[in-house]
Amino acid sequence: MEAYLWLAAMVLFLVLEAGTVSLVSAWFAAGSLAALIASICGAPLWLQTLLFAVVSVILLACLRPMVRRYFNPSLVRTNVDAMVGSEGYVTADIDNVAATGQVKLGAMEWTARSTSGEPIAKGTLVKVDRIDGVKAFVTPVPAEVKVP
Repeated sequence: MEAYLWLAAMVLFLVLEAGTVSLVSAWFAAGSLAALIASICGAPLWLQTLLFAVVSVILLACLRPMVRRYFNPSLVRTNVDAMVGSEGYVTADIDNVAATGQVKLGAMEWTARSTSGEPIAKGTLVKVDRIDGVKAFVTPVPAEVKVP
């Protein structure tokens, strides 16, 4: 009789996982399978329940993070998030005290501020550290030293 309950639980967890794709219910389905096998082998109910809980928790804790990384290897940054780390040129002197400065990033002009607070001259190559509202916070890119 208990075998039917574990089988029903396993099917329920698999249906829930198919509906949500959250990689949580699948591990409980595996725990139900372990309990089902124990039930078929004649194990007492307390052992079946213990197997269900232990297998489910171990699989959830150990395998879920690895499987999520496999299915979602990296998210593509879009819109403003894609600007962070990009480089551009200062088109108007950046001075945080005077609240002035602009930088050209790609085809767009952004209001800019210095991340360090130091003024940055027009024409300087800068890197975007963060975007806060409509302001790009930038730092100058150090000039590369060419070795002969």
